[in-house]
Amino acid sequence: MDKIDRKIINLLQKNARASLKELSKECFISSPAIAARINKLERNGIITGYHTSVNMEKINFHVKAFIQVQLEPRQKQEFYPYIQQIPNVIECNCVTGDYSEIMEVVFPSTTDLDNFINTIQQRFGKTSTQIVFSTSVDHRGVKLASAKDTADSEEV
Repeated sequence: MDKIDRKIINLLQKNARASLKELSKECFISSPAIAARINKLERNGIITGYHTSVNMEKINFHVKAFIQVQLEPRQKQEFYPYIQQIPNVIECNCVTGDYSEIMEVVFPSTTDLDNFINTIQQRFGKTSTQIVFSTSVDHRGVKLASAKDTADSEEV
């Protein structure tokens, strides 16, 4: 990856709908060259998809929470396929600590959240839940440093 690839990634993380023409103007290369670079970034698994950010409250999902689940290693074989098919689970990660999984979920109400937690507890065991009051930083990409930025930080 060179500085142009990093710039393309940074621009697409800000706006995945940026046109080839817009990207071309920002990167000072032709639209076909931008398209070829994006295709290569996709083929190499660097760009894995394009996403729409949705205001969950506007579509009546008013409760966001993080649920930690304490699983035994043998339970993961059943847990992963089960949790992948639950649309309210936005993300699920295997983590270190007292709990082995942490899920980010959204539900229309605390009653719906409670029903889901009860199901998880009955099938898999102990949970710990934190309901989100507000979000100060939404999901975002990581800004990739240019080659110049990287060289400058190595000098420090």
